[in-house]
Amino acid sequence: MTTFGFSTTADEVLAGVDLTDRRALVTGATSGVGVETARALAAHGAAVVLGVRNVEAGERIAAQLKESTGNGSVTVGRLDLSDLGSVRSFTAEWDGPLDLLINNAGIMATPELTRTPEGHELQFAVNYLGHFALTTGLYPALAHSGRSRIVSLSSNAHLFAPFSFDDYDYLFRQYDPVTAYGESKTATALLAVEADRRWATDGIRANAVHPGAIATNLQQHTGGLRTPAERRKTVEQGAATSVFAAASPLVERIGGRYFEDCAEAELRTERPPLFGGGVAPFALDPANASRLWDLGERLLATV
Repeated sequence: MTTFGFSTTADEVLAGVDLTDRRALVTGATSGVGVETARALAAHGAAVVLGVRNVEAGERIAAQLKESTGNGSVTVGRLDLSDLGSVRSFTAEWDGPLDLLINNAGIMATPELTRTPEGHELQFAVNYLGHFALTTGLYPALAHSGRSRIVSLSSNAHLFAPFSFDDYDYLFRQYDPVTAYGESKTATALLAVEADRRWATDGIRANAVHPGAIATNLQQHTGGLRTPAERRKTVEQGAATSVFAAASPLVERIGGRYFEDCAEAELRTERPPLFGGGVAPFALDPANASRLWDLGERLLATV
């Protein structure tokens, strides 16, 4: 049990935590929760790499973070998660250990069925497959650390849909933006489950988190945040569970779990009321996680 909860901020989670000997990578760190996650880690001493699609925007954020935190070790790397070639270039150029990998970037409810050059549905490609390629590509750096953590940002939207192994690219089903988003967020939770199972003995622990409902660019396709006001978080609160899983000593030896509000989420046996929380069994199922990992490896092998 902790004193952390719904209203806890990232800085409150990291109070008294020294990260001066840690190196972190935060994807999607040009807006919203990603920026605040990077700021909090840098403010507590970590060397932070911003993995971003728009390098110019990333450089502006890096300059702001250096000034606001007094930490000069904030750098930028080009990373387009919808482009597996970009992911491979990023991982190939990585040098040295990696202690904290925050798979934060994501897209939500793209209104039209859009495919990547490899033919994959865009939400699946960005939210899961790109991060899978990044995570597996950075395995040597994570193992080099010997005490690394992976944080995979899921969402309570995973409660909308299990992952469809038979039609993840919507080749047969009618495309639904919210269902596709939910499936991709189920997949991101399963990524953490299997990474932890495979790599815990290498000193790599992985967990999934739901950051909460925060008004950011993520809702650009949904007409803005529709969550009731009492269930909304600030970006400072939204980044709290990410940094909790990434850097709190309270979860140092814990992996394969799903956290929300800086605590392990309640297991749900059916979908809760709209805007409810918890985690579905299918998002933590070891068989699903192993099957999805194998699928990811097969898809990467074809590119």
